[in-house]
Amino acid sequence: MFSINEFLSKITKVKASDVHLMMGKQPSLRVSGDMVRIDMPALTEDDFDNILQTVLHKDMHEKIKDATDLDFTYELKGVSRYRVNYCKDLGMPKLTMRLIPYEIPTFEDLMLPPSINHFTEFNNGILLITGATGSGKSTTIASMLENINKTQRKHIITIEDPIEFLYSDKNCLITQRGLGLDVESFPSGIKYALRQDPDIIVIGEIRDKETVEAAIAAAETGHFVLSTIHTNSATQTINRIIGLFDSDQKDFIRKRLAITLKGTIAQKLLPKTEGGLVPALEIMTSTPAIADYIAKDKMSDIEQLIAKANSPTLCTMNSSIYNLYKLNLITKETAIESSDNPTELYQMMRGIYHGLSDPNSTDLI
Repeated sequence: MFSINEFLSKITKVKASDVHLMMGKQPSLRVSGDMVRIDMPALTEDDFDNILQTVLHKDMHEKIKDATDLDFTYELKGVSRYRVNYCKDLGMPKLTMRLIPYEIPTFEDLMLPPSINHFTEFNNGILLITGATGSGKSTTIASMLENINKTQRKHIITIEDPIEFLYSDKNCLITQRGLGLDVESFPSGIKYALRQDPDIIVIGEIRDKETVEAAIAAAETGHFVLSTIHTNSATQTINRIIGLFDSDQKDFIRKRLAITLKGTIAQKLLPKTEGGLVPALEIMTSTPAIADYIAKDKMSDIEQLIAKANSPTLCTMNSSIYNLYKLNLITKETAIESSDNPTELYQMMRGIYHGLSDPNSTDLI
């Protein structure tokens, strides 16, 4: 009989980020961004029943019988925690398990540029970490919170679905609340968090206009709000948020967002030349000019300003990718394939494009 705990213990040495388990198929892992199939027998119905008996919480055994999608966490003591998604593929059950390490990585561990450290110093406003699923958004937020936890004296409230990284209080008091367990929804969680004396509110994900309105209201009342959204750039992020609202509400929300948005960090994880992953980041710190462009719906002007800024706190994705290539952290092929504007990136490599910023600089605008 397949033992999920033995399997998870054995694969720790390959440093997989995700585990894929499906009835009738061999287990697969994501290692350094690539899918790798394990050379072992396909999982049987008995195997999968045994897996579910092991990883499901007691109150979930009945719920999963009628579920098509379900998110929860699982912990294998001494090995790791996991964010788990249960779904069905052509009617067959499947589990996707994302590894969540016990030890929260530092900026240096994640190879994040020092310039994002200035975002941890804000006392109010909204910071959005963006990118595709699996791009490291939650890990970046966790690293930022741990930095704050070590250096400041704040009350941090997280509202997550499900709870991922676990924090221990250092200089900060940290309250972690899970959807369905501690709060009914993100908007209601934010509403009640405001009555719990927070300095910082972390929202697991912005999914609807109600969450946006609650987040903006929290920022307007003097709180620092961090959240994630599935977009690939600053302008996409702003457009996605505004697009959640009806036409008669858009101008009002745009003006409120222009005032409260402190910045966006868009991430991609790229395979390193020598194995592992390294983040490429588009960084936008809101300036008076950017706030004015947001209010006036001039997204193309924001893109041009970031491209011309030559600052670690205003950095395009192509500039970040180019610097990783220049440092020999990624190959030329990886750089070109990961760029949303490969023509521009190719010009950078040929020395035609000017105005690149150094991602390791600590100079701030």
